[in-house]
Amino acid sequence: MQVAVVTETWPPEVNGVANTLARMVGGLHERGHDIRLIRPRQATDGPHGPDGAIGRDGFGEVLTRGMRIPRYPQLRLGVPARRLLSRLWSTRRPDIVHIATEGPLGWSALQAATRLRLPVATDFRTNFHAYSDHYGIGWLRNPIVSYLRTFHNRAGCTLVPTEALRRELESFGFQRVRVVSRGVDPLLFRPERRSDALRAAWGVAPEGLVVACVGRLAPEKNLATVELAFEAIRAARPDARLLLVGDGPLRAELQARHPDALFAGQRSGEDLAAHYASADLFLFASLTETYGNVTNEAMASGLPVVAFDYAAAAQLIRQDVCGALVPCGDRAAFVATAQGLACDADRRRRLGAAARTVSESLGWDTVVERFEQSLSTVIAESGLVPDDAALVARVPTV
Repeated sequence: MQVAVVTETWPPEVNGVANTLARMVGGLHERGHDIRLIRPRQATDGPHGPDGAIGRDGFGEVLTRGMRIPRYPQLRLGVPARRLLSRLWSTRRPDIVHIATEGPLGWSALQAATRLRLPVATDFRTNFHAYSDHYGIGWLRNPIVSYLRTFHNRAGCTLVPTEALRRELESFGFQRVRVVSRGVDPLLFRPERRSDALRAAWGVAPEGLVVACVGRLAPEKNLATVELAFEAIRAARPDARLLLVGDGPLRAELQARHPDALFAGQRSGEDLAAHYASADLFLFASLTETYGNVTNEAMASGLPVVAFDYAAAAQLIRQDVCGALVPCGDRAAFVATAQGLACDADRRRRLGAAARTVSESLGWDTVVERFEQSLSTVIAESGLVPDDAALVARVPTV
């Protein structure tokens, strides 16, 4: 296939969308498909971007204009580029357009692809409607849902990572929703990455307790629940240390409240894997995820996870077999469960070992294959001939 991928975030930006999309696009490329990536120019890009031509390796890029996102200066939001994309896809027609994000660039890509009668698939990767309550704009929740429904229903399919999210979106009127889950690299994230030197640098004794949370330090991550849980843990285990890996607008506020916590900032690759494996317990309290890749990564690292019965945790964790689930939104249960697990080393080891076993079946190859099949199905269902020269000739190039 000739696949045009449109996204407003891409590595080296650090977030779940960028990381998982890069894995899936890289997997398609390895399976022999040609990829043309359309994304906003990042701060790390030079002044002269690529021309979009697909090279001998089957990969090409088009960089568009972008603007900084308030409170997240390291990220850029794409600006509309309908005319650019119409010209590009009229002369270099892809077999399918895959739109990973629903921002201005994604919307203009949807318009251009629709006008050119190109098959389109989309991802639903971020619960923007759920975020609204955490940013003082809860009154916009219904309009946001309406926009997202309109956006995704114009595509041949919308891909989501869990059955629960598929059911939720269908209850909102979303159509043609299909499930393609997420994977983890069990060779990168594994218990053997545990580092005594790193723990010593944290000032943690060999038998000390490190309670980790990985992700954006932002309101939508429900970090207040993590704070409460850690306070309860520390009441029972005064030697416990809180490790927060990630960055975001709440960092200064959290540092002021928890001067003894370990703030590791953003980490990646083997460094990130070592931070996971060098912890002893993982807390994940978010209720706004479409999936939550950190759950996979923590489990692969051999950590017992405490999470709400939601998103990836609900899909992967069997209660008291390979982790600890609590009812959604039950903060008291989350705190009590975290404290109980912190005080039971044998149970932590048992759940962590079982979590690692589960993760070994979550490699990316199967995920990429399902992604490939979904794109192929959208092309087949569209009934369009990719190289219809007469159709291309009728499409304006301005």
